Amino acid sequence: MVESNNAIVWDAEEHIQREKNTGWYIGLILIGAIFVALSVWQQWWTFTALVVLCIISLIIYSVRPPRKLHYVLNEKGLKEDNKLFEYKDFKAFGILNEDNNYSIILIPRKRFAPRVTVFFPKDSGEKIVDAFGARLPMEQIKLDAIDRLVKFLRI
Repeated sequence: MVESNNAIVWDAEEHIQREKNTGWYIGLILIGAIFVALSVWQQWWTFTALVVLCIISLIIYSVRPPRKLHYVLNEKGLKEDNKLFEYKDFKAFGILNEDNNYSIILIPRKRFAPRVTVFFPKDSGEKIVDAFGARLPMEQIKLDAIDRLVKFLRI
């Protein structure tokens, strides 16, 4: 982490890479094969194609390592690589500690806009949280059903 001109700068991975053993991949392919067999039996050809594409996508996503992202936190907002998230677009933020990986969750003002998750190193957490706290109220963050499912499936 570097601090320059009242900006806080750090690099972090885009998501948590969870370990998956061979059994995870076998289970994924087995469940996919069951859905494909059911859809072929029912002659749901579009669903068959969708299941195959989903299984291939999950395998590609699970073996691809997370990208390193560059963050700059300044008076305008949070810049993630070349994308700026302005403070005015968010109503609050929260902190999440998952398996010793710390993240800030930005809660959007718009009803159907997705939350923004930003990972940060533990040693720079206090400065980052203070910077967000000076501009946004802090809320208690809990994992929603989709987040719990993603964590359970180790995606």
